[in-house]
Amino acid sequence: MTVLDVLANLGLLFFLFLVGLELDISAIRRTGKKALAIAIAGISVPFALGIGTSFAFRSTIVKGAPQGPFLVFMGVALSITAFPVLARILAELKLLTTDLGRMAMSAAAVNDVAAWILLALAIALSGSGSPIISLWVLLTAAGFVIAVCLFLRPVLAWMARRSPEGEPVKEVYICATLAIVLAAGFVTDTIGIHALFGAFMVGIVVPKDGPFAGVLIEKVEDLISGLFLPLYFVSSGLKTNVATIKGAKSWGLLVLVIANACIGKIGGTVVTSLFVKIPVREAVTLGFLMNTKGLVELIVLNIGRDRHVLNDESFAILVLMALFTTFITTPIVMAIYKPARKTVPYKRRTVECAAGDADTELRVLACFHTNRHIPTLLNLVEASRGTGRRRLTMYAMHLVELSERSSAISLVQRARRDGMPFFNSKEQRTEQMVVAFEAFQQLSSVRVRPMTAISDLDTIHRDVIDSAGDKRAAIVIMPYHKALHHDGTFQSLGSAYHAINKRVLREAPCSVAILVDRGLGGHAQVSAKNVSFSVAALFFGGPDDREALAYATRMAEHPGVAVTLARFQPSRPQSEEEDAADEVAVEAFKAKVGAVKDGSVRFEEAPEGNTREQVVETIESLSGFNVFVVGRMPPTAPLVERPDELGPVGSYLVSPEFRTSASVLVVKRYDPATNPKSKRFDPKARPPAATEEDVLDEEIGGGAGGGAAVVPVTQSPM
Repeated sequence: MTVLDVLANLGLLFFLFLVGLELDISAIRRTGKKALAIAIAGISVPFALGIGTSFAFRSTIVKGAPQGPFLVFMGVALSITAFPVLARILAELKLLTTDLGRMAMSAAAVNDVAAWILLALAIALSGSGSPIISLWVLLTAAGFVIAVCLFLRPVLAWMARRSPEGEPVKEVYICATLAIVLAAGFVTDTIGIHALFGAFMVGIVVPKDGPFAGVLIEKVEDLISGLFLPLYFVSSGLKTNVATIKGAKSWGLLVLVIANACIGKIGGTVVTSLFVKIPVREAVTLGFLMNTKGLVELIVLNIGRDRHVLNDESFAILVLMALFTTFITTPIVMAIYKPARKTVPYKRRTVECAAGDADTELRVLACFHTNRHIPTLLNLVEASRGTGRRRLTMYAMHLVELSERSSAISLVQRARRDGMPFFNSKEQRTEQMVVAFEAFQQLSSVRVRPMTAISDLDTIHRDVIDSAGDKRAAIVIMPYHKALHHDGTFQSLGSAYHAINKRVLREAPCSVAILVDRGLGGHAQVSAKNVSFSVAALFFGGPDDREALAYATRMAEHPGVAVTLARFQPSRPQSEEEDAADEVAVEAFKAKVGAVKDGSVRFEEAPEGNTREQVVETIESLSGFNVFVVGRMPPTAPLVERPDELGPVGSYLVSPEFRTSASVLVVKRYDPATNPKSKRFDPKARPPAATEEDVLDEEIGGGAGGGAAVVPVTQSPM
C-alpha cells in the first residue's frame, strides 16, 4: 500500500498540474452573471447543509474528530462539482456546445476554484490544534501564491516566448517545467497545505497561448491518465471498507448525507436558476448536472482520512455518496431533458427543389475534419453560389473528435470562447483560417456561418444530421474518408470516418454530397474574380444523377465556371417515369446551353455503347477538367470491382486506374422512402443500385450506430 500510495500521489500531483493547465482563469473572469450566481448558490447551500450534517456525524460515529476541520471537510465534500466528469457527461449527452452546457461548465469552473480554496482552508485548520499555526499556514500559502505569480510566471512566460509556432519545444524547457512542478509540490507540502496545491498553481500560471502548454499536455497526459491516475482510484477503493457501514444508524447517516447533498446542490441551483429566468426544465437539469462528483471529491476525502479528520466509517459513507450522486446524473438528465426537436418541416431538401424557385437561397451544410479541407471547400462553394437573388448560405461545420483525453476539455473552452470552429492547438494555422473565412464572406456574396460539433466519432453523425434539419439545408457536403497522398493515391483516415459518411448518407434529411479533395484551385482560396474552373457532369440517369446535374447547372451560373454535361447510355433498365424525368432534366440543361452565348456551357452525347471499356475511355478523355460532378447510384454497371460509398462511377474516379488532378463531388439525392428517419420510410424500398457495402450494412442492421439513443444538438430556449 505504501508503494502504491507513493505512485498514486505522484500521478495525482501531475494530474493537478494538467488541471491547472486546462483551467483558463481569463475565461472564469468573463463568466456571466447568471453562471456566477448559480455557482455561488451551488457552493453555499450544500456547504451550509454539510456543516449541519457534520453535527449528526460528530454526535454518532466521529466523536473524537476536531470540530473546525471536520465542519469544513464535510461542507467541501457536499459542495464540490467535478469539472472533468461533468464535461464528459455533457459530451456524451451532446449538450457540450448548447447554452445549457455552457452554463453548466462555466458554473462548474467557478465551483472548482472555490472548492480548492476551501480545501486549502480545511487542510490548514486540520494541521494542528493551534489557531496561530493555522493562521501562519494560511498566510504562508498566500505568500506562496503571490511568489508564484510574481517570480515563476515570468520564467514560464519566457520559456513560452522562446518556443515559437512551428518549431519543436526544447526538451530542457519541458524537463525544467516538470521539475518546477515537483519543487512547488514540495514547498506547499512543507508549508502545511497539500503538495497538490503547488502543482495546481504552476499549471494555472503556465501561459496558455502558443504551443508550449499544448506540448506539456501531450508529454505528460498519456502516462498520467493511463497509468498513474488509475492507481489513485485503486488506492481509494482499497481504503474504502464498506463493511464498516453496519447498523441502522450508519445506513441512516448514508441516506442523510445523500439527501442533503442532493437537496443542497440541486435545490440551490434550481432556485437560483429560476430566479435568473431560466426555464424550469433547464433549471432542474442544471441542478442534477451540478451534482456530479468525481476525482476532486476523492482527493478531499483521502486528505481528510490521512489527516485523521475522517475515520473509516465516515470515509466509506462519503465515498458511496459521491458514487451515488454521479451515477444518477446521466439517466436522470436523459429522462428530464430531451430538447424539443422543433424541426420545422421544409420542402426544399434537394438542390433540384431549391433550383426550382428563383428567389430561394441554397443552404449548404459543409463539414470538414481538418484545415486542409477548407480551401477546396471555399472554392467549391464560391463556384456554386449562383447569381442574382438566389443566394447561398454556407454552414461550415468543424467535426472535432472528443477523445478520451481530458485535454479535449480545453478544446471545448476555446471553441465556445471564440465561437469559431478553428481552435486545435496542434494546428497553428488557426488565425489564418479564421481570417480566410471572414475574408471569403466579405469578398463573396456567400454568407458563412461557422459551427462546431465536438463529439465521439461513433455519434458525431447525429450532430451533422440534426444540424442539417435545424438549418433546413438542401445539401450536406461531407469530406471523403481518404486523404490524398503525395503519389496521387488515397490513404484511409480510418474506419470511423468511413462509418460517419455512410451513416450521414443513409439518414440525412436532405441530399448528401461526398467531396473528394484533390486540391481544387490549389492550396489557397481563389478570389471570386479569379475563379476559373472547368466542371464535367457525368449523366447516366436516375435521381442521383439528376441531383448532380442540378448542382452542376447552378455552378454554370458562375461567370468563371465552364460546365460540360457528358451523357452516357444507362446499362440497367429504368422505369418509364425515371426515363421521362431524365429527359426533362437534360432538356432543361440544353436550354441553358442555348441561352449562354460564350460557350462556357456545353452538352456532349457520349459515343454509342455502354460497355465498361467504352464508358472508361470516354471518362478518361475528360480527365483534364478541374471537377467531376456525378450521381452516387447511376443505373450502370460498376467501373471497379468493389465500389465503396461513392458508388459505381465515383469509386472509379478516385481509383489508382484513373489518373487525374480533378476533385470529385459525388451526389446522393434525398429519398424519403429509403431514409429510416423519414415519416415516409418504406422498409422494402432500396436504393436504385445498392453497392455490396450498402447491402452488407443493411444485413448488419440498417446503419451501425444509427439507432443509438443520442440527445440531438439543438439550441436551448435560453
